[in-house]
Amino acid sequence: MQVVANVMLALVALIHVYILVLEMFLWTTPRGQKAFGLTPEFAKESAPLAANQGLYNGFLAAGLVYALVRQDFGASVLFSVFVIVAGIYGTFTASRKIFFVQVVPGVLTLLFVLLAG
Repeated sequence: MQVVANVMLALVALIHVYILVLEMFLWTTPRGQKAFGLTPEFAKESAPLAANQGLYNGFLAAGLVYALVRQDFGASVLFSVFVIVAGIYGTFTASRKIFFVQVVPGVLTLLFVLLAG
C-alpha cells in the first residue's frame, strides 16, 4: 500500500507543478488561456494574481515532495488535506473542473496514505 501512496503523492505533486507552470509562466499564452477559459484581455490583466496563485500551488507541490522524500506520514496527511481544502474552495469559487483535477486525486492520495500508515 505504501507504493501506491507514494505514487499518488508524486502524481499530485506533479499536477501542482503543472498548475504552477500554467499560472506563473503560461497564463497569457494560448495554452494558459485555453486551460482556464480566459480571454487575452483578462489573462493580461490578471497575470500578477495568477502568478501569485501559481506560487501557492508550488508550495503544495514542495510539501508533497518533502513528505514523499522523507516518508513523513504527518506531512503526507497534512499536505494532502491542504490540496483537498484548496480544491474544494476552488470548486465552489472558480470551476467545477477543479474537483476532478485536484480534489479527487487529493482524496485518493489521503486514503492511500492513511491505509499505508
